Amino acid sequence: MARQLDDRLVSWASDLDDETLAQALRTARSPHVAGHVALMPDAHLGLGATIGSVIPTEGAVIPAAVGVDIGCGMIAAELDLTADDLPDDLQGLYDRIERAVPAGVGGRHRRPDDRARRWLARHRPATELSEDQARRALEQFGTLGAGNHFLEVCLDERNRVWVVLHSGSRGIGNQLAQMHIDRARRLARDLGERLEDPNLAAFVEGTPDFERYIADMRWAQDYARANREAMMDAALGELVAHVGHGRETDRVDCHHNFCAREVHDGRELWITRKGAIRADVGDRGVVPGSMGTSSYIVRGRGNPASWRSCAHGAGRRHSRRRARRLYGPEDLERAMAGRVWRRRDAARLVDEIPAAYKDIDRVMADQADLVEVEHTLNQIVNYKGT
Repeated sequence: MARQLDDRLVSWASDLDDETLAQALRTARSPHVAGHVALMPDAHLGLGATIGSVIPTEGAVIPAAVGVDIGCGMIAAELDLTADDLPDDLQGLYDRIERAVPAGVGGRHRRPDDRARRWLARHRPATELSEDQARRALEQFGTLGAGNHFLEVCLDERNRVWVVLHSGSRGIGNQLAQMHIDRARRLARDLGERLEDPNLAAFVEGTPDFERYIADMRWAQDYARANREAMMDAALGELVAHVGHGRETDRVDCHHNFCAREVHDGRELWITRKGAIRADVGDRGVVPGSMGTSSYIVRGRGNPASWRSCAHGAGRRHSRRRARRLYGPEDLERAMAGRVWRRRDAARLVDEIPAAYKDIDRVMADQADLVEVEHTLNQIVNYKGT
């Protein structure tokens, strides 16, 4: 449930550290914020703005609040299969998915397919891409990335099979975001703006910088969504081929790093969700846990105090560096017992251990007034890039 922490900050986080709170308060004091900042239950420290926050602005957008992985989000697909339909050879399924969906830092397709070429031919950002950027965008279309990005095969509470995937706009989204964030910082400095954090620099509506950023941001959001759809289609194809039958019966797709123009209480605002999902009445979303924990298919309740939003996942409790100090590969292996995953990379994946994240069940309890749960998913296959 919500707590009013300040006249410009409302929080659903029952687990909130002092650094994250201080950062959220700095964001709330930004001159461009219109109304209160809403902290989701998974809130944790980010660049400039807090990850797990919803930031309303009027007449301006803060590029660093949108973040560097523009359009990052989730997609989940249900099949007409149950656990009984799956073969014992889940490692074989993992191997097929690994071949079909490249992952890892810089991961790319050696031979981009026609789907990628067609999409990029029809969609162009405002910023002209260099030859290298255009090639990278083409080759990384339909690839997973690394960090906390993943692809899972799950079973829900009915034993129905789902495929769940987390990814964003890959290298090209990051490059466009960094370019605009740097431009906003320089512009604020040149104008003599006094900001508590340079990363809170904004572009003002009606300026060329604003229009160019919005166009690039929307392009990257569309690229991220198309990227997820391409990977999901590839993974479903491999799963059905491995099982020998099956078809998709439901699909849910949602951004959780994005900005959109919305009307709230009669005011037209820019709503930035940095690690948050739009959860208006009836909106469906995917809220993942971490490796070894549950994920949720949810439906929004349209709570106005949260700007009709909800949490995007478990949220980190420990930084990657601290997680590596606290835990070892053997801890991750215990947490992943009974699942098919890339055990040989345990040492490189240890910063993704569930203990490095907040308790997803507590996150869901904290946001009971923001969403209702449709399905609870538990992974049986987990594929991540390193």
